[in-house]
Amino acid sequence: MFVSDFRKEFYEVVQNQRVLLLVALDVDALCACKILQALFQCDHVQYTLVPVSGWQELETAFLEHKEQFHYFILINCGANIDLLDILQPDEDAIFFVCDTHRPVNVVNVYNDTQIKLLIKQDDDLEVPAYDDIFRDEEEDEEHSGNTGDGSEPSEKRTRLEEEIVAQTMKRRERREWEARRRDILFDYEQYEYHGTSSAMVIFDLAWMMSKDLNDMLWWAIVGLTDQWVQDKITQMKYVTDVGILQRHVSRHNHRDEDEENALSVDCMRISFEYDPSLRLVLYQHWSLHDSLCNTCYTAARFKLWSVHGQKRLQEFLADMGLPLKQVKQKFQSMDISLKENLREMIEESANKFGMKDMRVQTFSIHFGFKHKFLASDVVFATMSLMESPEKDSSGTNNFIQALDSLSRSNLDKLYLGLELAKKQLRATQQTIASCLCTNLVISQGPFLYCSLMEGTPDVMLFSKPASLSLLSRHLLKSFVCSTKNRRCKLLPLVMAAPLNVEQGTVTVVGVPPETDSSDKKNFFGRAFEKAAEGTNSRTLHNYFDLSVIELKAEDRSKFLDGLISLLS
Repeated sequence: MFVSDFRKEFYEVVQNQRVLLLVALDVDALCACKILQALFQCDHVQYTLVPVSGWQELETAFLEHKEQFHYFILINCGANIDLLDILQPDEDAIFFVCDTHRPVNVVNVYNDTQIKLLIKQDDDLEVPAYDDIFRDEEEDEEHSGNTGDGSEPSEKRTRLEEEIVAQTMKRRERREWEARRRDILFDYEQYEYHGTSSAMVIFDLAWMMSKDLNDMLWWAIVGLTDQWVQDKITQMKYVTDVGILQRHVSRHNHRDEDEENALSVDCMRISFEYDPSLRLVLYQHWSLHDSLCNTCYTAARFKLWSVHGQKRLQEFLADMGLPLKQVKQKFQSMDISLKENLREMIEESANKFGMKDMRVQTFSIHFGFKHKFLASDVVFATMSLMESPEKDSSGTNNFIQALDSLSRSNLDKLYLGLELAKKQLRATQQTIASCLCTNLVISQGPFLYCSLMEGTPDVMLFSKPASLSLLSRHLLKSFVCSTKNRRCKLLPLVMAAPLNVEQGTVTVVGVPPETDSSDKKNFFGRAFEKAAEGTNSRTLHNYFDLSVIELKAEDRSKFLDGLISLLS
């Protein structure tokens, strides 16, 4: 059931208990976890933290700890599948679920005792009515044996006929109700999408309890920015939520500039970029040239994988009047006179080159005098640390590194994350260039398909779900800019990358069509399930995002055939 008063029904319940915190591996979940950890620290709440990458790990973690805990908090996992069916918990176990995945499973919504959903009701949830999907089992046994013996035979026969007619009607009603229920559930569960950031939901709780700190606010900002970077929410939703956070930023960071604390080396100041920031990745920690080449938006618009595209980039830089020497050195080392007017210069030239959306509203943070980061910088750094493909690093180790990088006392880890992010972004653009130049993106009818081969450079960087999803979305954007086929511009993309060579498995991800009016709803989750069932393909639906699955490489062709016939 939905929790209406987070403070009373959630926080005050767990405040004097030991709780198990199960956190999914995405940046928004990490930020929500950091805020919750800070709250628990304030009130001396005992907790155990376990990172979970998928349903199997969630199940294992629950089985290992279920004897010691009665209260479980799930962040960004657990809402979109029937939890009780998967975990089979004891009747006294209580689950608090804060999850952005939609649609929320109807059993979770209508379970009043064990499942408590920490989900904002103002999100457009459209949950079907209880009576449309649940009904009490009626005892429709034949009552023919219960008729009185003293009745006349003809009377008996009439009553029996009436009972048969009544039962037939009941069965027909039941069948009609079940057909209607199937249709309602299909409409409700057909598309996968995302609601309000979990970090924002938990920050809202901290604010209601007057325990919100500037650090917590920054984590809420990073959580929201993660949703925008990963293309999980619409531009409208992003702008609305930025407006909500902007009011909190004004409240927390309104100190006068001449105040002593504002000039301290240890101070932390969040600012809303009133003059919207450039839509260039990591440009303040890179050279402007590298940032232009590795930002999806500019790389796709210039078509940088072609010689003509490289020429257009040179023309763009010439139009701005920026010397190549300045553009190719670190942003921090550029002439101050150029840096001051850089945004205006870039926007003016970008408009001439047909790039109208070079600015984006965001927030930045200053730690003391030296360190300044945009929210998107932190998202890329944290994501790269979490999905680091290093041989000797485990998932839990990566999770702890990523979690640490969000604290201002661990800036060295954040800078390490930025270097990994640059490597990842370079690899992404190089992979996109090779896919487009060798025509690896093929139209399969109802969708586009691209498969990365074993042995492709940097292919291991894309075996993890978030990295592969980001590559898929960027590839689709670039393909839409490069193709002249109008029909192909409106198609979704299915992408496969090698996962484990020994086991012969690939990761498959589906991304929705790239259109301006896109509502970011993804139908591939259900389609993958149906296609796997229909073709008996060996798949593993283990990720919390249903549109990412593992598939045996041998079953790939029959799985794709099943998907084509299903979507045609």
